[in-house]
Amino acid sequence: MSTFPRIIICMAFALSLIVPSYSKSLAQEDVVHIEGPMTLEVVLRTLYVDGEVSEEIVQETIWALDDFWAKYADWQLIDMDDSSLLFEKEVDDISPLLKVNGFFGISDDGVLSIYNGKPEMENVIQSFFQIDVQKLEGKKQQQLKQGIRVKSKEEYTDVLEAMKQFVINEDKGS
Repeated sequence: MSTFPRIIICMAFALSLIVPSYSKSLAQEDVVHIEGPMTLEVVLRTLYVDGEVSEEIVQETIWALDDFWAKYADWQLIDMDDSSLLFEKEVDDISPLLKVNGFFGISDDGVLSIYNGKPEMENVIQSFFQIDVQKLEGKKQQQLKQGIRVKSKEEYTDVLEAMKQFVINEDKGS
């Protein structure tokens, strides 16, 4: 398919977002004439509570605009050009990576972090804040050094909340 029909279709996509009846009137009046289906690259970006971002790229063959938009009704259109669309969705959960192999731990300089695997592997996914290790009870220190497994959003938020009381506040010089 040449670039010109793709541009027309992309314009119809954009207008169908703004004025849903516009794409229907185009189809009914045969203003946009397409020879067969159109294939576009669709990028699906998922944002998780723990900051992880995943992307999936799929090739979509579009036979009908209504069916295409219905398929991605739960996604937000972020960007588009003549050959691709970028959709985004926020998920109120931790990422699959964290569920499978995520551990809270503490670095040598006292920074609370999430690791892909045990903290001794030093594979940091995300760092949060520096904590006052001296204020932590010995058991908590040991748990953080060995790694606290996190398998759910609740465990994730519970550990973060519990550790906030030990944050070193640089403004006060603690």
